[in-house]
This record gives sequence, structure tokens and C-alpha cells, in this order.
Amino acid sequence: MGKRFKVIFMGTPEFAVPSLIALKNYECEISLVITRPDQPKGRGRKMLSPPVKSAAEKTGCPIFQTNMLKSEDFYEKIHRLSPDLLVVVAFGHIIPKRILELPRYGAINVHASLLPKYRGPAPIQWAIINGDSETGVTTMLMDAGLDTGELLLTSQVSIQPEDTAETLRDRLALIGADLLIDTIKKMEDGGIRPISQNHAQATYAPLLTKQDGYIDWTKSADQIERLIRGVTPWPGAFTFLNNKRIRIFKAKIQDEHTVKRPGSILKGFSNQLWVATGNGILSILEVQADSGKRLPIHVFLRGTPVPPDTMLT
Repeated sequence: MGKRFKVIFMGTPEFAVPSLIALKNYECEISLVITRPDQPKGRGRKMLSPPVKSAAEKTGCPIFQTNMLKSEDFYEKIHRLSPDLLVVVAFGHIIPKRILELPRYGAINVHASLLPKYRGPAPIQWAIINGDSETGVTTMLMDAGLDTGELLLTSQVSIQPEDTAETLRDRLALIGADLLIDTIKKMEDGGIRPISQNHAQATYAPLLTKQDGYIDWTKSADQIERLIRGVTPWPGAFTFLNNKRIRIFKAKIQDEHTVKRPGSILKGFSNQLWVATGNGILSILEVQADSGKRLPIHVFLRGTPVPPDTMLT
């Protein structure tokens, strides 16, 4: 192909930004960046732009914000632009079939798992929570289903013992951007062959809710430690100390055992907080009270002593 594809890009969160920048650097003609509307955030309910909007503004790409993907106006807008390719990276909505059929070469999705494993909106978080040793990124041709389209390219990544959903997301975002450009290069050269997914092997990664961060101390120390990493930074792992919510950001499994009731604070040094679980002991390293700052545990305990046999619930 003598020229780059004419692309419409659809994406919303931080994960999608490296792919947008990679397309710009590859000198694709980005005729439009579509992202979701600004949203009120935090206690002040200040309106914040999606990360993709901020990135598109910096790169000079035209921007359109909408949630109305089924409207006639949206369809006509895409139709008038006559794109060669639609690139979708974590947009946050199902794309209607008639939109997917408009681009000359179809629609590519960059998905943060090794499909068909972890279809759905939260593949990074569930890979950590479930204790997987590896994950990756897949590019696929989109169809009307949820992450059910034909596979194009994949790239595998090891999940490190200290990975949180945030650190793994950032790593996969960069790998996904490279994989996207490799995919487009092969499409331009006619050297890529889509492969159907094995739907019998598919698993689903549902969207996390705030309640998914609640710590059940009857689970094992290993399970709880993975949960803490998998829900960081959102929705965040939490428990209750004296009926007050405490967020836990980091913990370490201790190679010791106890017969104490799960959730019990164990006797130990004044600058440590060890908790009994359903199987094993977890040392809490970083916490945040509801109205406080994120603190190392020794600093937190100076202002909030927690005696042995106190229960986390």
C-alpha cells in the first residue's frame, strides 16, 4: 500500500493513550478521535476529561465526545469520513455492527488479554486476582459480539509478583501500542491472516464494582494479597477497623501460620500489623483511613494503635 490508512480512533482511559500516540507517530491519517464525555470526579465533582481527550488535544487530532453510538447522527458522521480502519482501544461501549461495517478494512480492537481468555471490561484486574502467571495483549477484528472477533496478533507478558492492576496496565498499554502498529503494517502489506477464536475456551472478566474490593479474611493470605494488587488503584481493597473503613494498598504474605480467627490482629512489634487469614498470615504494609492520607503502616500505627486480638471485619 502506497499510503497510510485513514483511521478513526475510539478510546477513553489511560490504557488507550499509547496506542493513539503510536498511530500518530506512524503517520496514519487520524481523521477523528472519539472518546466518552467529560465526567464529574471526586468530592468536588469537578469535570474531568478522559485521558484520550487530553492526549488528542496535545497531538492536534480532531475530537468528538459521545455515548450515543446508536444515533443516526453518529452513523452519518462516521460514514461521511469514509475511514479505511476503525481502531478501538478500551472505549467503554459496545460498538454497533453497522458502525463496524463502515471502514474499508474493518475495525481493530486492542484487548488486554490473551483471547479468548478474559473477554470483557476488566481483564488486567482479574488476571492478577486469579493468580495467573502470564497475560498479554491481543489485536482482533471486531464483530458484533463482546471480544469474539477473529484474532490477528498476540504478545505474551509475565505477571510479576509485585504487579498491581496499575503497573500491569501501564506495561500492557505500551506493548499494545507496539502490537497495534505491527498489526497495521501487516494489514498494509497483506501479510496477516485472521484466526477464529476457540469459543469453548472463552472466559469472562466482568467489570469491577466498589464491593469487589472488600476483603474477606476467611480467604487465604495468598488470595487476599492478590486481591489487594488486583484492585489497586480501583476500586481499592478495604476492610473495617472499629467500624471505620480502611483501604489497604500493599501487603506481604508471611511464611508463618496461626490458629487465630481470620481477621484477628496478631501480637507482634508495635510498628507492624499482622493479620490472621483463613490460611496464613498477612502483613499490612500501606493503608489509608477514610479521611486520611496513604501511609506506611508504621506511621499509621503511631496515630492509630491497633492492639492484638482487634478484629478487622
